Amino acid sequence: MGRTLPSITQAFLQEQQSLVKFRRALRLEDQRALDDILAASRQHLAAAAYASHLLPFEVMLLAMLVEEHKEVMRLRSHMESLLAERKQGAGRVPYRDEASDRED
Repeated sequence: MGRTLPSITQAFLQEQQSLVKFRRALRLEDQRALDDILAASRQHLAAAAYASHLLPFEVMLLAMLVEEHKEVMRLRSHMESLLAERKQGAGRVPYRDEASDRED
């Protein structure tokens, strides 16, 4: 009989378990950050099943990078919209109350 490979979920849990001592050595703030990116990588377990040529930890890291990059893109988009609003506000005529406040 052939050996069966563990499911990606089982492999993920084993990899996460192997990080327990590392996690414990981190500061509390860093532990929370690690927990967040591990939780984010769990969202990609279905896709990870198709990456059978990679090691489970490599797949976890890739999933973490995807989630972190999504956050960077979200923040970049938010910042660009704030800058666009600011540029639009720079060319506006001040309200009457604002103009009188500046003169005082």
